[in-house]
Amino acid sequence: MNQLGHIIRAFNRFELKYMVTLKQAELLKSTLQRYMLPDEHGHNGGHYSLSNLYYDSPGFHCYHEKMDGVRVRRKLRIRTYETNGVITEDSLVFLEIKQRIDRITQKRRAVLSYAEAIRLCNDRQMPQYSPADEKVIEEIYAFVWQYNLRPASIVRYNRQAFIGTEYDLGLRVTFDTSLSFQSHQLHLHEEHSCLPMLPENFVVMEIKLNERMPTWLTEMIAAHNLKLTPISKYCRSIEAARCITSIHWAAPMAESSQDVLASSYSLFNAVEKVVELKK
Repeated sequence: MNQLGHIIRAFNRFELKYMVTLKQAELLKSTLQRYMLPDEHGHNGGHYSLSNLYYDSPGFHCYHEKMDGVRVRRKLRIRTYETNGVITEDSLVFLEIKQRIDRITQKRRAVLSYAEAIRLCNDRQMPQYSPADEKVIEEIYAFVWQYNLRPASIVRYNRQAFIGTEYDLGLRVTFDTSLSFQSHQLHLHEEHSCLPMLPENFVVMEIKLNERMPTWLTEMIAAHNLKLTPISKYCRSIEAARCITSIHWAAPMAESSQDVLASSYSLFNAVEKVVELKK
C-alpha cells in the first residue's frame, strides 16, 4: 500500500452501500469468493486498514451539502493506508476530492508526502507535484481557499476488499468493520484516540462498479434481502461526536502545519537532534 506511484488518479463509478451484520457479511463473502478475487494490495485475503482526515468549513459546508441532498457536492480528505510503521513527514498519502453528481461518484486524487499534504490543506502552501497531479492540486488549492477548509474529523476502519475478474472488470466489493471516529487532536501520525462509530456487530458493505451490475450479484442481494443504506462515514462521525457530551467537540478549528507536524517524525529533525547531542 505504500507504493503509490502506480495509482489511478481519477475515476467515475456507481457506489451502493448496505449495512449488514457480521454473520451476514461472512455469508456474503462466501458467495463473492466464487466470482471475485481478494484485493492484491491487501494482505491475508484482501485485508487492510484505512485512516481518513476530513476537512470542512467552519460552518460544516460539506456536511450540510450531504445532509441536504445537494445534487453536486464535494469533500476533501487525506487518506493513509496503515502499516505497522509510523506515519512520518515523508510517508506518501492520498490527497482526495470525492465528488457526487446524482448517483455517480467521482474521485480525483494526488500522491504527496504527508508533510506536503498538511501544508497544502492547512496553510495553503502549494507543493511540488507530478505533472499528472497538476489539475487536482489546483482544484484542492482553490477548494480550501473558497470554503476556508480545516481539519474536521478522523475516521478509521478495517477493510476487506474483493475485485472483479476479467468477466467483471471495474467491480469492487468492500466490507468495513471497526469503524471509529476522532473529533479532536486531528493528527494522523499520533496515537489513535478513536471512539466507535457503529455497533460492533455492524459492517458497511459497498459495491462499486463502472457500469452494469452482474446478474449473479443482483441475485445475491435479492436472496439476502439487502436494503440500500445511504451512509456517509464522515457525516456519521460528525453526528456521533455531537451526541457525546463527555468529549470535547467544536466546529473545525484552524491549525498550522507547523503545529501539526511538530510531533511528527522527520529524518531531518532526527539528524538535527543527534548533532545537538554530540555538541
